[in-house]
Formats: sequence, C-alpha cells, structure tokens
Amino acid sequence: MLVAAGVAKDYGDGLGLQPLDLSVEPGELVMLVGPNGAGKSTLLRLATGLLEPTAGEVTVDGSPAGSIEARAATSWLADVPSLYDDLSLREHLEYVARLHGSADWQERAEDLLLRLGLVDRAHDLPSRFSRGLRQKTSIAIAFVRPFRLLLVDEPFVGLDAPGRVALVQLLLESARDGAAVVVSTHALDLVDEASRCVALRDGELSFDGVPTRETVLALVS
Repeated sequence: MLVAAGVAKDYGDGLGLQPLDLSVEPGELVMLVGPNGAGKSTLLRLATGLLEPTAGEVTVDGSPAGSIEARAATSWLADVPSLYDDLSLREHLEYVARLHGSADWQERAEDLLLRLGLVDRAHDLPSRFSRGLRQKTSIAIAFVRPFRLLLVDEPFVGLDAPGRVALVQLLLESARDGAAVVVSTHALDLVDEASRCVALRDGELSFDGVPTRETVLALVS
C-alpha cells in the first residue's frame, strides 16, 4: 500500500532523510519511532505529498504520493490540528465525509463523537476548544472518511486517558479492516498492539521488526 523507494529529503542543513527503502502492507499497524529530528515527520509528509523528495519516490497503492489517486486513498492526521474557524465540529465531519464520497457518514460521525466523548460539543466551534478537544476533533475528522492508508503524526499529545484508549481502538480497527496504518509516536500506547516497529535515527533506518517496550524505549532515546 505504501512504498518508499530510495526516497530522500535534503534540507541543506544536515537534517532530513537519507535514501530509504520501506514498504507497508495492507493490514499492518506500524509504529514509527525515533528521537526528535530523526526524520519521522519528514517521511510522513513525503508520503502525503506535502513534501517533494530530493531523490527517490513514494507511491500509495501504486500511485505517486500527492497525486489525486494517492490523496483519495490516504487519510492524514497531522501533529498540529488544522481546523476551520467558522465550521462546527459536526460541520467539519460532514464536509470531509461528503468531500470523500462517504455514503454512511452520519452513522460513522455519531459513532466517532460518542467514542471520543464529543457528543456534547458537536455543534460548537473547534476554534474555541482546548488542545485536547482540538486533537479529538482532528481524530474524528481523520476517521470519518474512507481510506486505505492512514498516516498519523504524534496523535497522543494532549489526549486524556479515555481519548488515548479510543484512539488505539480506532487504529486497531482500521488495520483489521485492511488499511495500512503508520503512526509516528513517542508514546508506548501502541507497543502491545502494533504489528511492526520502524525506527529512524539521523535520517536513516535503524530498526525494522517486532516492537517491545524495551526496544522502543531504547530507540527513542
């Protein structure tokens, strides 16, 4: 579903991503870990098409990252919520779901609102929300639309305990339904659930295997 072939990004300051080969299959739930500045966000943004590679290429289900076909297949949950100031939470969900042709969006939206504890805030403007509520809103938006690839950057920041549990369950369900899921995180919430751990250090692949708590803690330090 996701293939990086010799993909690299040079920012001109010694940071970025060294040539990398990586593939993620449908149904995989991958933890992407590493210390700050390792290249995790760069890799995800290359996969979404938000960044252009210096070398190599990334494809999503056979289409170039950033193409219409790739974007239609990919749901992107960024590390910083990006929301419209004049749309309510429910209007955000309807807009995104209809934009991606979701036929059963209302049922899906209600389920997400319930699971994320957002039912009482559905008609409020997220511009007035706390960081945690804005994060939950972004999570609902990411999951209300259909996707075959889910890319997630540091999703646990600002979430309360119920929100973290709900997010882990949503990620697991997506993988079980056949989506390829890649989650960049420093948190250990997914260690016992992820099927695979990929680690970066100094822009290079440093580990690709089965995650354990001890392994992940060592890889992020």
